[in-house]
Amino acid sequence: MEQEIKKDLKDWAKIISQYKKPNNTKAIIQLVNSFGPFVALWTLMYFSLSWSYLLTLGLSIINAFFLVRIFIIQHDCGHQSFFQKRKWNNRVGLFCSFFSAMPYKYWAKVHSHHHGHTGQLEERDFGDINFLTVEEYHNLSTTRKVSYRIFRNPIILFFVVPMIYLVFSMRFPFLGRGRKGWNRIHKAMTVNNLIFTALFIGCGFLFGWQNFLMVHLPIVYFFGVISFWFFYVQHQHEDTYQRWRKNWDYVLAAIKGASYYKLPGVIHWLTGNIGYHHIHHLSSQIPNYNLAKCAEENPVLQKHVTTLTFTQSLKTIFNKLWDEESGRMISFSEYAEIKKVRNFAPKAA
Repeated sequence: MEQEIKKDLKDWAKIISQYKKPNNTKAIIQLVNSFGPFVALWTLMYFSLSWSYLLTLGLSIINAFFLVRIFIIQHDCGHQSFFQKRKWNNRVGLFCSFFSAMPYKYWAKVHSHHHGHTGQLEERDFGDINFLTVEEYHNLSTTRKVSYRIFRNPIILFFVVPMIYLVFSMRFPFLGRGRKGWNRIHKAMTVNNLIFTALFIGCGFLFGWQNFLMVHLPIVYFFGVISFWFFYVQHQHEDTYQRWRKNWDYVLAAIKGASYYKLPGVIHWLTGNIGYHHIHHLSSQIPNYNLAKCAEENPVLQKHVTTLTFTQSLKTIFNKLWDEESGRMISFSEYAEIKKVRNFAPKAA
């Protein structure tokens, strides 16, 4: 199978080359139809506070999708793929970060590392949702096994961890310390967060703290949940790709390590076509507004990818451990069966 993928995609760079060109007109249109509805819905939510907070919360879910769309713009700017010129990518990306609460340069740097190392087991804790191999989990103490099970519980992973990520992981430079070239990124993160905090406080006084928090926090919360879910589904599906660096392959990591999330057209639009994640991993230089076209015009890119509908993606919540022997993600119940018959290496002293 892997050799067939590499054979079919031996000319992948040539296939995608024409889709890598940013289009400023498309970029500006996307800015308008992303920020316009977001601001309009935010305003409607503000006035809805005097009608019904259930209505406000319902609108917050819709507006969270527009915040996802704004974040995808920031994401593309970080890849320098949204506009033709770097200065406009950086300016717009920074502006978007004040809405997404994701420090622009820091997140872009971490995400760039993810693209260069996705599917490498040595780098799984850098810009990815952490997981353990079967062997690693087997050798944990009971206490650490319980901790891991709590972390991988769907309620914790998809409804609590996103907020921890936004409130703590995006506020402090946990990643990149001691690595070359990261000092300036950490300084940029600090500046970004100071500006974000000032704007947040300003909005609190402008709209009234209670009103502002009741409107804005649900949007950010659901944005985090949606984003985390997409990232999880697109990398930790059952037949994903994980290898130690010495056996790692870039094309296989893109095509097998990322899924195609087959969703209704309106959801693809709201999420900036990030469901075409395998193509995005083949080349992060393809703007989000060209991903669907690239997929439709080149069926070979869809031939080997794991395709998931929303219903099928729900099964991924049971994926807890990477089993190197079978080459797939497995559940804790599968692990329980495996350990009855498999001879594990003894624990290190």
